[in-house]
Amino acid sequence: MKRLSFLLLVLLAPLSLHAAEKKTTAPYPLKTCIVTDNALGSMGDEQRITHQGREIKFCCKACIAKFQKNPAKYLSKLR
Repeated sequence: MKRLSFLLLVLLAPLSLHAAEKKTTAPYPLKTCIVTDNALGSMGDEQRITHQGREIKFCCKACIAKFQKNPAKYLSKLR
């Protein structure tokens, strides 16, 4: 019985960690890219990252690199 409990714990632990991560991520409030102000997905597939517990969305992959060079510059748009 102890062995079964241990196996269940090992198998289910990653699921509970993933659920906890989702709950702590603040949603992205804008309908535009934080870098260019273009509509999300207007330059290809919408891109998403999590930065310091907040979801950030971009119009394309190139904007992620621009954001990561100077996050504070772009995060001011969320205030």
